[in-house]
Amino acid sequence: MLPGTSNPRFYPCRAGPEGQPEETFLSGMYKGSWQSGRRYRRRSHQQSPWFRRCTSSERYNTGTSQSPQDSGRGNDESPSTSSSTAGSSSVPDLPGYYFDPEKKRYFRLLPGHNNCNPLTKESIQQKETEKKRLQLVEEDKQKKKVARMGFNASSLLRKRQLGFLNDISYSRLAHELRVSCMQKGKVHIQSSDPSALASDQFNLILANTNRDRLFAVIDVKVGGSKYSIINLSHLWIPSPTVRMYENLYFTNRKVNSVCWASLNHLDSHILLCRMGIAKTPGCATLLPASLFAHSHPAVEDRPGMLCSFQIPSAWSCAWSLNTQANNCFSTGLSRQVLLTNVVTGHQQLFGTSSDVLAQQFAVLAPLLFNGCRSGEIFAIDLRSQSQGKGWKAMRLSHDSAVTSVQILQEEQCLMASDMAGKIKLWDLRTTKCLRQFEGHVNEYAYLPLHVHEEEGIVMAVGQDCYTRIWSLHDAHLLRTIPSPYPASKEDIPSVAFSSQLGGFRGGPGLLMAVRKDLYYFSYS
Repeated sequence: MLPGTSNPRFYPCRAGPEGQPEETFLSGMYKGSWQSGRRYRRRSHQQSPWFRRCTSSERYNTGTSQSPQDSGRGNDESPSTSSSTAGSSSVPDLPGYYFDPEKKRYFRLLPGHNNCNPLTKESIQQKETEKKRLQLVEEDKQKKKVARMGFNASSLLRKRQLGFLNDISYSRLAHELRVSCMQKGKVHIQSSDPSALASDQFNLILANTNRDRLFAVIDVKVGGSKYSIINLSHLWIPSPTVRMYENLYFTNRKVNSVCWASLNHLDSHILLCRMGIAKTPGCATLLPASLFAHSHPAVEDRPGMLCSFQIPSAWSCAWSLNTQANNCFSTGLSRQVLLTNVVTGHQQLFGTSSDVLAQQFAVLAPLLFNGCRSGEIFAIDLRSQSQGKGWKAMRLSHDSAVTSVQILQEEQCLMASDMAGKIKLWDLRTTKCLRQFEGHVNEYAYLPLHVHEEEGIVMAVGQDCYTRIWSLHDAHLLRTIPSPYPASKEDIPSVAFSSQLGGFRGGPGLLMAVRKDLYYFSYS
């Protein structure tokens, strides 16, 4: 500012080498008012011909230091250079602006969708997510993959020959290598109503104990859901084929939880927990597998018994194979656990401090494990009475709502996942966390956890639609499988894994149901 003047004075911008500005402007402030001078500089900055002509990318190229406020305010009308949201650490992150590394420009973010300029934070995140998914899809097509650095097929064999690996370690590492090299193929689905396959979409699939059948909840295009059983006896390479058996059982109520139930024989029924609608209460239904004609020709099912129990809306359910609770199932309610005997109709109600979102019965010990919205995991002693005070056998704690609990075979450890994306292995004897499995993505969804102790792997589908496989031995992430479709909360895949898909004569692999398609990831 010149002596004796009260207004700021600007000098014209002269172009330097290669058209870059050599000097900017000299500004002052009003006497006795620093704030007013700053506002005046803002207005003059925006109206200056130099500001409209010189982009922020040029200023970055000259190495001139720019404050985030000055470089962002001139972009109200015309987009400028880029921001660090796309991964460039040398460019500052400006609130309300997005940096495009390809165009090297800032673009203003809008609070919501706009038809004239649909550049929103959500659309940018979706674009970045889809770009990452397509990259992983291309990488997933490669036949040669390595689950662990330095452990390929030849190195494993050589280390075993030299005595560096015992038989157990070699078998485990070889199996992990085969899992990491699974190849994707599309499964042909045979159905009595082929036209419905083009419009209906898979909601979830659940394999039975022998892994020769899948129970599927399918969302119908007109609204509501229908159920089917998929026979896996012809899931053979190179042209895997399955047969879908449907029935007329149709519901417009949401299915919260599903499990196989062994009432007459192993996996003779399917236990469904459905939400209530308006004045209609929720219910737990035992659906006979025999209603799905010829779904299991090896077992001659008698006409099954369809049972329905009116209950408050249930979040979870589990069927008991424990002799202390024979012919019983449990439902996790809002601040309650309801234990029901199917034959006698006797019920026991246990009060809890939070909604019960996950359940599983132990087989050896008379315990029912429960995971709550509060993050608490506790066990109910089935020998105690619900009116007593000693029915809680043990307690564990997560920092977020527990969505799945899985007991390992010897019942000395328990796996649990929560809505913060944490997967933990707990020692039930010491109530301490043994290890944590990193990489799972979940913020609010009700997602299952799959533990396959025989194969030594842990599997979970995240809210980002990626299927991740870890080693149960040391929590090492073995593989990340992208969804065949763009990620969305309506298209989270449902998976089933086994070393004997299709029964005792079946082969190992992973089944993935997403939208209207079923995919088979096989390995030998």
